[in-house]
Amino acid sequence: MATVLYITANPNYESSYSLAVGQEFVSAYRSANPNDEVVHLDLYKMNIPELDADVFSGWSKLGAGTGFENLADAEKMKVGILGQLVEQFVAADKYIFVNPIWNYSYPPVMKAYIDSICVAGKTFKYVPGQGRVGLLRDKKAVHIQASGSVLSPGTEHADYEMGHRHLNAIMEFFEVPSFESIFVEGMAADPEQAPAIKDKAIQQAREIARSF
Repeated sequence: MATVLYITANPNYESSYSLAVGQEFVSAYRSANPNDEVVHLDLYKMNIPELDADVFSGWSKLGAGTGFENLADAEKMKVGILGQLVEQFVAADKYIFVNPIWNYSYPPVMKAYIDSICVAGKTFKYVPGQGRVGLLRDKKAVHIQASGSVLSPGTEHADYEMGHRHLNAIMEFFEVPSFESIFVEGMAADPEQAPAIKDKAIQQAREIARSF
């Protein structure tokens, strides 16, 4: 049995194209893999600490040998949550990332989550003479992203897009060997085609989910 993290970053639950496609992906995946566990992480309903002074102070103290119980209350709270998030991420087998594009990037809460899982010794490490080595070589990931404009790789305005490109770099950083993408895009540019764009993405999601 595999554990799948369904990671969503969109507060617009009723009108979200990305969530609509993500839900169809999960439904198709569950039908094809009834024994797997799918855990939904709704990032907008979670407390994800930003990397701030408390976090860096807490990490520094731990690195110097201070016991976790001796950290300041704010340090313990924030460092503890971040530790739980990365442990959960590493323990999972597959990841489904879902988000909209806002102002050419994804919502800030997605960046906060990614910051929580970029931890040396957990998702990557540095090896003398070899440099950075990813530690997630047995995982799979898929990214579902919606945007009003057409921004997917190979299109005219792809260089403006900072969401998928960043997540792709992170997956390469972790050395995740399988990273697929589903783009729901162009709804604002061509509103009349929005239903067809959504339907096409849903079909693609269902197809990828069956073999994910």
